[in-house]
Amino acid sequence: MKAAVLEDYNKMVVREVPTPKVTDDGVLVRVMACAVCGSDLRIFHYGNSRVKMPQIIGHEIAGYIVAVGKNVTRFKVGDRIAIGADVPCGECAFCEAGMGNNCQINYAMGYQFAGGFAEYLLLNRIVVNFGPIHKIPDHVTYDEAALAEPLGCVLNALELSNIRLGDTVVIIGAGPIGCMIIAVAKRMGATKVIVVQRSKPRLEYAKRFGADVYILSSEEDTVARVLEETNGLGADVVITANPSPQAQADAILMAKNRARVNFFGGLPKDKSMVTLDTNIIHYKELFVHGAHGALPIHHGKAVELIASGAIDVKQYISHHFSLDDIGAAFEAAEGHMGMRVIVHP
Repeated sequence: MKAAVLEDYNKMVVREVPTPKVTDDGVLVRVMACAVCGSDLRIFHYGNSRVKMPQIIGHEIAGYIVAVGKNVTRFKVGDRIAIGADVPCGECAFCEAGMGNNCQINYAMGYQFAGGFAEYLLLNRIVVNFGPIHKIPDHVTYDEAALAEPLGCVLNALELSNIRLGDTVVIIGAGPIGCMIIAVAKRMGATKVIVVQRSKPRLEYAKRFGADVYILSSEEDTVARVLEETNGLGADVVITANPSPQAQADAILMAKNRARVNFFGGLPKDKSMVTLDTNIIHYKELFVHGAHGALPIHHGKAVELIASGAIDVKQYISHHFSLDDIGAAFEAAEGHMGMRVIVHP
């Protein structure tokens, strides 16, 4: 089969590799769509301790099943499926407690397990038994189904932030994830959504997604503007959907007393030490937390939201590339030229 193989930092080569053979407990998938995530870009440039090169990366996946092992009963040949990233081991204390995205082994597609930038993908026993695999109806395209993975991450994050009816929500970062948060936050009851973005072209693009207020942080005092929009009180929920240390520092300044501040976007390793005025956290009684990945149940809910039309993920797709053009796909994703970039193996 043809696959894009990450051979070294900044070196991905499209070449022929052996097509995986289905195992007794596994499933072989013909990949039809795999979206490019910011995590893929970080792995490409800087690697990851869970990714041993050479490896096939990519974890926002959709396709159909072409072979099943003799012990597999949940799936059959021809099933159209969406596949998420985080795979619980199913056995540790966190997985037993229903917190598989906090699994200490931390399995993931495109990390320890080969990912979706290839014509075929083997799902092993652990993925088949415990992973985020969900059937998709015929009216849902593979492109849409691939975005169940990032949408599932949004659901996990906003569930942890406990968005309530009438809340004002600030989203710092207007990339594909940030723009997805707009729709989900409103579905959960937020009545005012404020988007903050440093890049003017990106902010202008994000205006199609229906937030109530858009703030250009490169030209405005973001904290002052948020306070102005909230009668001087601050927002009920602040979500940093970007890799900016300054965004995390600003988030607590624009938060209302007893607000929930969600550090959703991870930071580069060399910039992850952030100075915060913890007295503000103390006196405002802020709830500061993180959000990482998603559970299989979130992935399943994301598939349902897409299938029902409750969340229109087509609007978050801006580019399509063949597997042979994966270099251009990564450039498009990294250049912030649009929203999600889809690769078709």
